[in-house]
Amino acid sequence: MALHVGDPAPPFSATSDQGQTLDLEALRGKWVLLFFYPKAGSRGCSVEARGFETLLPDFERLNTQVIGISTDTEAHQAKFRQGCTLHFPLIPDSDKKICTKYGVLGLLSVLTGQADRQTFLIDPEGKVARHWRFVNPFSHASEVLEQLQRLTGYTETRESQS
Repeated sequence: MALHVGDPAPPFSATSDQGQTLDLEALRGKWVLLFFYPKAGSRGCSVEARGFETLLPDFERLNTQVIGISTDTEAHQAKFRQGCTLHFPLIPDSDKKICTKYGVLGLLSVLTGQADRQTFLIDPEGKVARHWRFVNPFSHASEVLEQLQRLTGYTETRESQS
């Protein structure tokens, strides 16, 4: 079943690669950015994750929790974190429960067991505010930040803070 803007985001509770419990319900009151990616350490996934890492201070200023999710194991996620120097949680969804709830297991999953590259922006009330079904990993983080700024009415840019 496909998720649409305005739908309640499917709840989940999971343990990150660093042992942190992440519960979507506990994040109410914050924006939550869930980005699903196919393969930790691959070129596109590394570019996308580094994009979110670069803009992490901007997302945090907008009260947004960034979370990366893939079907990789905890060990692969930890290696990915280290290789990309990431400071946001990564969830190893090797049992594919979260990926299934969010409908990101498409043709790629059938062939490889990997999630499709998709992103969900969840509002502070727990509803899907935006869904990116087709993602360009090279520009995606900036695109998500721009959309979040529009949704929150935030207009200050990084350059104006210098």
